[in-house]
Amino acid sequence: MSNSNQEGSPASFFQRIISMLLRSYDPEREKKRLLREIAKTLKKHRLKYYNPKSEEALPGMAKFLYEIYKIISPAQVLLEHAESSGALRSIIIDAFMTAEQQEIKELLDEDSIRERSESIDPKALASELKDNLVGFFAGFDSEKVSKINTLYNQLASFLDLVGYDYFFALKKFDSGLPERDFVYNPKFEPIKADYILEDIKDFLAVIPDTGKNSNWDELFDVLRIYKGAEIVDRAGWKKIVKGLDIVSKEKIFVLMVQHIDSDPQYQYSSLSRNDQIVDDYLNKIKTQTEITLQKILKERKSKKVDALLMEIFGTTAISRMKYYTDKANLMFTKKMLGGFIHVDPANYLKAFLLDFFKRDIKSLMDLLLIRGKWATVISSQHLSDAFHAVMGVSTALVEFDENLSDEGTLGISLKTLTSKSDRDKNSISVLRKILKETNDEILGFITIAAQNLIIMGRSLKSVLEDKDKKDHEMIINWKEIEASSDFDVKEEIARVYKKIYNFVLLMQFFAKKK
Repeated sequence: MSNSNQEGSPASFFQRIISMLLRSYDPEREKKRLLREIAKTLKKHRLKYYNPKSEEALPGMAKFLYEIYKIISPAQVLLEHAESSGALRSIIIDAFMTAEQQEIKELLDEDSIRERSESIDPKALASELKDNLVGFFAGFDSEKVSKINTLYNQLASFLDLVGYDYFFALKKFDSGLPERDFVYNPKFEPIKADYILEDIKDFLAVIPDTGKNSNWDELFDVLRIYKGAEIVDRAGWKKIVKGLDIVSKEKIFVLMVQHIDSDPQYQYSSLSRNDQIVDDYLNKIKTQTEITLQKILKERKSKKVDALLMEIFGTTAISRMKYYTDKANLMFTKKMLGGFIHVDPANYLKAFLLDFFKRDIKSLMDLLLIRGKWATVISSQHLSDAFHAVMGVSTALVEFDENLSDEGTLGISLKTLTSKSDRDKNSISVLRKILKETNDEILGFITIAAQNLIIMGRSLKSVLEDKDKKDHEMIINWKEIEASSDFDVKEEIARVYKKIYNFVLLMQFFAKKK
């Protein structure tokens, strides 16, 4: 048997020593010992901010805060709400831009884009803007981005320091202290330290990094551009930085909190910043450029649509659908649903079919297809098939609209599902499906009508050309047709063709692209 555990063995001796050390360790005793060491350090400290014996914060601390307060007080007024200012971010970024980037930025301004849109095709403009964005973004290399973000975070730290409530803390040392009246001679008195404890902790959190990498002059140059005036006295600020550097390195405020709060392990958390403003800025530029382009395209479309409506109907206020309407959409909007999304083209189509197609166009088609003698069946068949297809859309569209009424099958289903949707989640899914099918059906009507009107337009153009020929190749009895009509046939064909042509142009803004 080993004798390693026998009395007097080396292993037994060390075990007894370890056991004695463990039994002798007392956390509370250790805490008191550390606090005594902290008190000794504070008592000998060259910065007389605290008396550990009486546990009082001294006038020296108040004087330190007061000197900062005097220097940054103007900034507290001038920079109020500055952190939320997008302009300040832009000024910082602009300060790092090259002349070429500044020129490109001007090209990306909405007014500039609109001016260019007057003399350039939208596709070409979109291509140019894409190239502008690429060139603009390329100017922000990693080094420049790092410098911009660093300066902005330095600004954020400066604003934290400026935003500290010095007046609230200082008034505890001198109750008669007026706010921002630096003619007044403060009479700071010692106060119970626990009365100022939270103020010290708050101040520790806003002390900025005063290291060599901090470029305060560059920051104050930006702030001068922002406000059009100096934000702080720069000579005075250098004294503040020196003082902050001393209190940070010598940890006077940390030691004070440790002693006042009887917490020798206390360490403060700084409001350090690491915002990345360049990415957000560039994304905003890109988004704004895209939005401007889309607005211009939408406005152009709207102008073209309005011009065509005036040409076709003599008004832009077209309302023919009874139940597939914007008014009906209120029911769906409350449920965060898209509802009926083709209301405008549905109104245009119904108005064209009822007000013009079934009257003027039908009369002309009856004349040409019934009275006319066509050289070949194929020549008339394309026109006849297209005409009847559009007539079919006219009938189907009226039936579709009536089906959405309160008595219609589809209308009843939509109303029932909408009322049940709050308590039945499945109803929302079914409702979305029906709305999609309903919108798809309208889009189908628009597409079919547009496609067949194109065929009709081409046929009428050919008929019109045939009318002017000496030897007719399509219709061989023009004299008979003219004799049986009470209008100028050629003029009516031209008028109908123009009407169809314009309506097709209108529907192409809404018809499904293949």
